[in-house]
Amino acid sequence: MFKIDTLQGHERMSTQDLLLAIGEAVANGETDFDIVASGQHDIGGPLWHPEGKKLKFHVTNAGQRVGSMCLDNTEIIVDESASADVGWLNAGGKITIKGDAGDTAGHCSAGGKIYIGGRAGTRSGSLMKHDPLYDEPELWILKNVGSFSFEFMGGGRAVVCGVDCEEFTSVLGDRACVGMVGGVVYFRGKANGYASDIKLLDLEADDIAFLEGGLDSFLTSIERPELHDILADWSQWQKLRPLSFEEHQPKPKPDFKDFRLNDWVKGGIFSDVAMDDFDVKSTVVTGLYRQRIPSWDNAKYAAPCEFNCPAGIPSQRRYDLIREGKLEEAYKLVLDYTPFPGSVCGSVCPNLCMEGCTRATIDEAVQIGELGFSSVYAKIDPPTIKTGKKIAVIGGGVAGLSAAWQLARKGHLVTVYDDAAKMGGKLEQVIPRGRLSQELLQTELQRIVDMGVNFESSCTVDAAKFNEIKKQYDAVVVATGGHNPRFFPWEGADKLVKGLYFLKAVNRGETPKIGKHVIVIGCGNSGMDTAVGAYQMGAETVTCIDVQKPAAFKKEITHVEELGGRLIWPFMTAKITDDGLYDGNGNFIPGDMVIVSIGEAPILDYLPQNQIKKFRDWIVAKKDQSVMDGVFAAGDVIKPGRLVDAIGAGINAANSAAAYALGEPIIPLVTKEQIPAQRITKEYFEKCHHCDLPEASQDHARCISCGTCRDCRMCIESCPEKAISRSEAEDSTFEYVSDPDKCIGCGICAGICPCGIWSLKPNDEPIKMYRTYNKN
Repeated sequence: MFKIDTLQGHERMSTQDLLLAIGEAVANGETDFDIVASGQHDIGGPLWHPEGKKLKFHVTNAGQRVGSMCLDNTEIIVDESASADVGWLNAGGKITIKGDAGDTAGHCSAGGKIYIGGRAGTRSGSLMKHDPLYDEPELWILKNVGSFSFEFMGGGRAVVCGVDCEEFTSVLGDRACVGMVGGVVYFRGKANGYASDIKLLDLEADDIAFLEGGLDSFLTSIERPELHDILADWSQWQKLRPLSFEEHQPKPKPDFKDFRLNDWVKGGIFSDVAMDDFDVKSTVVTGLYRQRIPSWDNAKYAAPCEFNCPAGIPSQRRYDLIREGKLEEAYKLVLDYTPFPGSVCGSVCPNLCMEGCTRATIDEAVQIGELGFSSVYAKIDPPTIKTGKKIAVIGGGVAGLSAAWQLARKGHLVTVYDDAAKMGGKLEQVIPRGRLSQELLQTELQRIVDMGVNFESSCTVDAAKFNEIKKQYDAVVVATGGHNPRFFPWEGADKLVKGLYFLKAVNRGETPKIGKHVIVIGCGNSGMDTAVGAYQMGAETVTCIDVQKPAAFKKEITHVEELGGRLIWPFMTAKITDDGLYDGNGNFIPGDMVIVSIGEAPILDYLPQNQIKKFRDWIVAKKDQSVMDGVFAAGDVIKPGRLVDAIGAGINAANSAAAYALGEPIIPLVTKEQIPAQRITKEYFEKCHHCDLPEASQDHARCISCGTCRDCRMCIESCPEKAISRSEAEDSTFEYVSDPDKCIGCGICAGICPCGIWSLKPNDEPIKMYRTYNKN
């Protein structure tokens, strides 16, 4: 026998040390234990002998949870009383308490036997359960138990003998068997206050057989065999068990409709104002009484790419068409918005569409910019129906040509006037050839000509020419851009070289004079173009300065730095000399040539000054972009902007000019609201490494198609009521429809849609139940 005395003098062994010592002894082959405890808890489990031998514990002065999680082939004997949780989670052991047990004796026991030779406390037998693969647990108590006994009992058998309990009104305490769903409780004596859904029954033959079979073992274990004859009088015993499933079935409900119509108030209490059908609607309903209804809001919102593009190009729709295999249609779609998919979108645009792309929050933005190159050679036919209206466009830059393109597609006769030898504005005259292919630009200019637009190049429009044009045409679009370089009246400003003129000379194939050490004032994209041009003309060093953080695209700054250029900011120019620049604090940057490139203002002297409004150097336009009767403005004549801003302005000006020419009201183009980010479900899209990006024209799998249905059919597959169907028209357009007679308004379609197409809205369809009165 292995004996442990846990109290040596004034030193008490901790519970942890005691349990470790017992575990080590079992591992070494010990089977019999005499534990002189001093309140340590969890004595006796869970333990098993390495050779499968029976473990036996004799414990005095045990603490809480004696026999906790006790396993099969283990026996624990406590000579006196024990505190709470005796046999907690007993899984097969035999536990004998010869005295009283504290609260929750046998709590959660699932196997084995617990014998208590006295009373047991509150919630004893609570949560007992029975796994059908093993013998059911048993809890035998000689006297009585406290309140809430056998609470939430789910299986097993409990025996309360009621010895010496004649003075108690209930040997089961108050509110016994609350929540009991399984098992049985045998008791001897009085029992009151048990749960109402528990059934009180007399013993049957198998009950008596069980009790007779276990009584002697119980009494012998607690050393009270003399009580056998008293307790074996089965006429004094009863049992409690929970109601069966069948017994729990509710009684038929009364017919409330009949009650309200006939027994309560004839016709109902609101019969004078409402024609009530008295149907009682459940929470889950279809049709008229749904609380919410789904709506397929395809293309209601603009995707971030579409919303952030000043031209409003719906790139998500282009990728949807590619996904459907409609490549030609996809490549032509962009021509509804711009004639320059390659020259602007693919080559020089900052691609604001990609900056806002939802896909960028997963891995990398969808490659919208490069997709523009796929549309360079796309062809669309001129309109077959002509309006007979003539519209003039003054200015052959991006804004003017964009307006001309839109007007020609509407069937108008369009002529573009420009003082340069070649059309294209800054695309032709300023953008470095390294950034924009001449072949690409000429291809896209020819497409405008093929649409029927007439080009009048090398034609200077002065005041007289403008008046002549205005008389000859039904409407005029002014888009002469900004060609007057801006600069401040710095000391020595006469030494400046204008960046715009410098770049125009380079693009004309000339070799303008250049210094060895060039300083460029301005770190925008124009400044970066000027720096590149300076290197092309032979500069040894180029330093770019600005008063603020450089506004140029990152790739343009990187290109200049790779050529050897450097950027300095903030630097506030104060004086220009033959040797370089000074700021107001005396800081000096050496250089033998200074080029200014901080923007341009428009030249508007050909317009009647008494008929237009101006703010500083720019013309003020109304909301419809009109600047005088029949004259509309677009691009840098209104305010400085990017080339893609000029495209968007050209679209708006063309819309207004076309309506004016036809004598129709000018209706502003509708700008969609950007789709809220929370409507889009990104979890369906796996992250893609940037090394694995496909070609731009094959990037359709990564496009989330924000706000536009990608025809994935997830809503159809997920609808629990099979209420959603897909229909397709002869032109291959499709829509998804929710059947109100099947739909319950659960919102799963809205929750699962990756593109944010489905919306769930309150059902505002009126319920026509109120009477109408004839006031006559």
